[in-house]
Order: sequence, then C-alpha cells, then structure tokens
Amino acid sequence: MGMPLELNTIIVTKGREIRLQENLFSLVKEGYRLYPLDLPVEIKRTVDGETVGVASITKLEWENNKTTINYRLLSLYTIN
Repeated sequence: MGMPLELNTIIVTKGREIRLQENLFSLVKEGYRLYPLDLPVEIKRTVDGETVGVASITKLEWENNKTTINYRLLSLYTIN
C-alpha cells in the first residue's frame, strides 16, 4: 500500500501560519508533504500570489495525514 506524498519547493501559507517566536513560525498542511530543510525557500500567501519573503524550514513532522513545518523567516518583502 502506497502513501501519497507531495514535494513542495515553496511555502504557501494561506494566512494560517502561527508565530512561535520573533522570526519562527509554524504551519500545518493537510496531507503528507516534503520540503527542503535548511535551504532558502519562497513564501507566498496563495499559490498564484506574489512572493512575500524567504524562509528556511527547520523542522518537518508527519502525523495523522498532516504535515507540520517550522520555519525561520530570513527576509520579508512586504508587511501586508
């Protein structure tokens, strides 16, 4: 039996990110997703939206058909 897995190279937040510390955020996504760790990746609010910043994913967890990522914001292009 296979496990569906999606490979992502950008972070799409849809406004659901949670601030853990000053530049550290957490985001829960449905399904199992794989992201590059410790490399700069773009952050977007929507798939077709503009890039709002760059982050580095520091932690990735899979559990109960959900993916949780913790990422550190490296740069922010806009405040809105």
